Amino acid sequence: MQQHTVLASWARVIRRTLDASGCDSTQLLLDAGLSNAMLDDPNGRCPAQAMARLWRLSAQATGDDAFGLKVARHVMPTSFHALWQAQSASQTLKDAFERVARHFHVVTDAWSLAFTPQGDEHMVRLLAPASGIAPEPEAIDAAAALVVYTARSLLGNRSIAPLRVELQRAAPAALDAFERTFRCPVSFSAGQNLIAWPQTLINARLEGANPELARHSEALLTTYLAGIHKDNTVAQVRACLADLLPRGEPSQAQVAQQLNCSVRTLQRRLSDQQTSFTDLLDRTRHTLALSHLADPACSISEVAYLLGFADTSNFTRAFRRWTGQSPTEHRRASGSPG
Repeated sequence: MQQHTVLASWARVIRRTLDASGCDSTQLLLDAGLSNAMLDDPNGRCPAQAMARLWRLSAQATGDDAFGLKVARHVMPTSFHALWQAQSASQTLKDAFERVARHFHVVTDAWSLAFTPQGDEHMVRLLAPASGIAPEPEAIDAAAALVVYTARSLLGNRSIAPLRVELQRAAPAALDAFERTFRCPVSFSAGQNLIAWPQTLINARLEGANPELARHSEALLTTYLAGIHKDNTVAQVRACLADLLPRGEPSQAQVAQQLNCSVRTLQRRLSDQQTSFTDLLDRTRHTLALSHLADPACSISEVAYLLGFADTSNFTRAFRRWTGQSPTEHRRASGSPG
């Protein structure tokens, strides 16, 4: 069974919150099976089971059922590797949330964040895996609050609020803390954990947009994910493809050589993870295409070259299959120069 982990800096954020609350964070860390020394490595990771215990012990020690909301306020821009840089350099809030969803496992691979449209709304969903450790309510509270704080920060407007928030946890005693944090209707004992946003807000342009910085940050995140998932062939192949594509369309043999395995072994490993080389190549190109097209300095022919396509027409056909639009139409719809 996979040993799920959480970025150690998440535990450091909890430690800061405990210290600010007057609790003995050192003892609580030890009780959870962690230590201050384990938290010193900025790229280190903690077992998800130990983090779940830390959340439970912290809520008990503080007696605060809004503890997760307080934790979100102690997050720093450097708390989650290059994730803050990547989202703050995005073109729109939609781009930012999509980047977080793609790289959420940098923070934890014990659960996921999904960002999807639903009618005139866009949903940020916090998803527990089908098997494994269910996130503690405080962890979900912190993540939901952080999503809202991030939107306010990126848009430069503290009054920004989602349409509604739904949480699976039972209604807390500190109901007013949740209402003050989200500033929108909040429902509890819900069927899922989600934050709903209006389309107009999601598509608002961000002043800090910097496509080059966003691409660089995503490259750092991809490399980091491949490193922590050395047994995850999908992560390794995606990182390898991103590196090889500017030199032309990579073959399975090239990627297998990079990963020091045979083509047959590579195929078997990918099959074990319910995917294939062709599928990963297609999905990686799609993700990188959206990132490159956000850079107005990058022409469509250059994007095609960076994605390993033989010519622009092949890229255009592929992009239309992915999105229903041509690259030019996509740029026009997103407000970028064509």
